Amino acid sequence: MFLGSGIGAPGVHVGELVFNTAMTGYQEILTDPSYAGQIVTFTFPHVGNVGTNPEDVESTTPVARGLVLRAPVTSPSNWRADRHLARWLEANGIAGITGVDTRRITRILREKGAQNAALAYAPDGRLDPHELVARARSWPGLVGMDLVPEVTSRQRAVWREGRWEWGRGYVAGTPGGPPVVAIDYGIKRNILRSLVSVGFEVTVVPATTSAEEILALRPAGVVLSNGPGDPAATGVYAVPVIRELLASGLPIMGICLGHQMLGLAVGARTEKMRFGHHGANHPVKDLTTGKVEITSQNHGFAIADEGLPEGVEVTHRSLFDGTIQGIRLVGRPVFSVQYHPEASPGPQDSHYLFHRFRALVERAAV
Repeated sequence: MFLGSGIGAPGVHVGELVFNTAMTGYQEILTDPSYAGQIVTFTFPHVGNVGTNPEDVESTTPVARGLVLRAPVTSPSNWRADRHLARWLEANGIAGITGVDTRRITRILREKGAQNAALAYAPDGRLDPHELVARARSWPGLVGMDLVPEVTSRQRAVWREGRWEWGRGYVAGTPGGPPVVAIDYGIKRNILRSLVSVGFEVTVVPATTSAEEILALRPAGVVLSNGPGDPAATGVYAVPVIRELLASGLPIMGICLGHQMLGLAVGARTEKMRFGHHGANHPVKDLTTGKVEITSQNHGFAIADEGLPEGVEVTHRSLFDGTIQGIRLVGRPVFSVQYHPEASPGPQDSHYLFHRFRALVERAAV
């Protein structure tokens, strides 16, 4: 048990405890729908010192269960800040704990793997340790858990906002580009902005949308988005749709959960990782070019090397642990990556993948 000072929303919040090594972008991390069901330990000790603002969010409703911090949250010092992190957490129903040994927690997670945890914030100081341990132990864990229904959009929508630019904010896209459909398994806003910024007209559809409905929109390509939970669980209804889209011959780009489910759709296997990849400093090698990019990552499952089917080529590898970070289908306009090329938070090394997808769509239209 770790004792500290509570911030944010009072109550007991149970989930999978993971650690994130990013030094910036805590607001983007906490609003990433892929963190549904998880409590985030930040290895960087000073979190919250630039406050929060309405622009740096990746979803309408944050779904992270909580956060664990080394240092108390100070008053914000940034010209863009409009709210203290503690007030923002409270408004969004997220609890946090400060003043704990995050290095020790990180070592535990690295040695024993991601753990079930209960984060309790009681302003009156009344806590029952035995009850908290029981609640953490009884939580079923992410294996076999489909969390996409918690984060997917409820209806079809058109997205027109492009990436943020200095002095201009989020810039509207230019009409008339190739239409693409983004299947929302928990999509981050900056993925949509990145698609608009390379010239696409983007329609977002809920995770349970049928292949027939998607093809009726006459897209030039399809994006399988990021999202939370076990890909095999979401794949029960998502994989058959992906297989029909593959059969249509459309260009397809998968990201994170979408990458994993593309793998399942072509006969690969996914597996739970020991403690996953969570951070904005992960080196990945693009095997097709030989270049190394620093990437933003958030995933606890991965495509397994064992049993990788014929016709699936590994295009990217993690330089931390060698796990698969990207695949393509040989002879087909289909590829996917495990990390987050939209760079929110994190470096912009992987923006080229959106241009690569645009080139595939253009070639397919010839």
